[in-house]
Amino acid sequence: MNKINELFKKELKVLNLGLESFKENLEKEGVESVQIDWKPPAGGDPELIKLLSRTDSFSAQIKEANENAVKMILDSRPVVTGVGKAIDDIPGMQEDMILHAGPPVEWDRMSGPTRGAVIGALIYEGRASTPEEAEKLASGGKIKYEPCHEHSAVGPMAGVVSPRMPVWIIKNKTFGNNAYCPFNEGLGRVLRYGAYGEEVNNRLKWMESVLAPIIKKVVEKKGEIDLKNIISQTVHMGDECHNRNRASTSFFLRTIAAGLFDLDAPKKDIIDVINFIDGNDHFFLNLSMPAMKSTVDPLYGIEHCSIVTAMCRNGTDFGIRIAAGGSKWFTGRAQIVDGLYLPGYKKEDASRDIGDSTITETGGIGGFAMAAAPAIVQFVGGSADDALNFTKRMYEITDTENDTYTIPQLNFRGTPTGINLLKIIEKNILPVINTGIAHKTPGIGMVGAGLVKPPKKAFTDAFKYFAGNLN
Repeated sequence: MNKINELFKKELKVLNLGLESFKENLEKEGVESVQIDWKPPAGGDPELIKLLSRTDSFSAQIKEANENAVKMILDSRPVVTGVGKAIDDIPGMQEDMILHAGPPVEWDRMSGPTRGAVIGALIYEGRASTPEEAEKLASGGKIKYEPCHEHSAVGPMAGVVSPRMPVWIIKNKTFGNNAYCPFNEGLGRVLRYGAYGEEVNNRLKWMESVLAPIIKKVVEKKGEIDLKNIISQTVHMGDECHNRNRASTSFFLRTIAAGLFDLDAPKKDIIDVINFIDGNDHFFLNLSMPAMKSTVDPLYGIEHCSIVTAMCRNGTDFGIRIAAGGSKWFTGRAQIVDGLYLPGYKKEDASRDIGDSTITETGGIGGFAMAAAPAIVQFVGGSADDALNFTKRMYEITDTENDTYTIPQLNFRGTPTGINLLKIIEKNILPVINTGIAHKTPGIGMVGAGLVKPPKKAFTDAFKYFAGNLN
């Protein structure tokens, strides 16, 4: 009892583990106090906490697998090796098949932008002459729909790839695997935002007949183009290579400029190609995406590995894959994007989150590199401080810092790389994603851009699978 009384005679020093208002009230009374930033693991969910305890028994195997996986990410070297045609080059592509962004989805569950892009693709392919004919064919069971990710490919927004489309061929020189992506059409009324019509169709045909052949000749003449080098330099120039690609597009154009002028091709076509790339700041997005796809694909099937190998959405579902899960999908409902809208549009017009472009975050760029691109907030909303804080928070759920993609604003600290599913669950922190916004109605197109958090369900389902299959 005497000891307790002695305690109350001493100067009080408090560690506060709870509401910060308690600390504020103590300080008003002159009491020295320290706020402890602690939260229960897994948000206090008993089932998840129990499964986290199960993973502790396999901590050595998980640690070794994850270390090997992130080393593979860092060692990857994506390069452009050519331009091909979807039907000829994408593995498993068929004449009656259309690839789409996100996890698997059939026509009856497709979002408006995905349906619109399918309609436009069928008209482009010559399978239909009107939207009505295209919709009847699309819903009639004669077209196969499969995710781009299941064919070593990625596509922004609706992500639709049809057989005759030209595609980039990207090779991971370290591990020998390829990734594919169609060419970027620009912003506004474009196929990837679900728009269709004469303007959209004419642009796609020009890209097939003029743009792709010219770029193909340049790549053949120049040889491989090192995308890792371009990304590393342009992150220093204010890009995060997901929603801001201004520097990377300019850098890529500079890289191929001499080859363009040295081509035996009509001068008008060359000028048109230069103007098209120069007028489309998002042109490089369709290179950064397959660059990251080729970077993370070698991780599939690594036993005990909890690194996330894909995040994507189709306007209906958000889906992820993890290294230990191989080709298995874990999904949740795609979310509404919180963002800035073009004049005349509002949140009620928006489709749910859509596109394969979140592959960039799995490779350590995109939203995870927002600190390097403070100007991105003019496009997606928020402040420059928000951009810094988003990146800093992502260090808590990743396993390493990138040794190539570094952030000047953080004293050249490497971008957060290697999304660890276990850290997401334990710390209850979801990946940050910045993205474009499509209109929910087919045929309209882009209406804005913003920030979105993925559904927690996809990650908790993946974690339950991972923990339950440890052996």
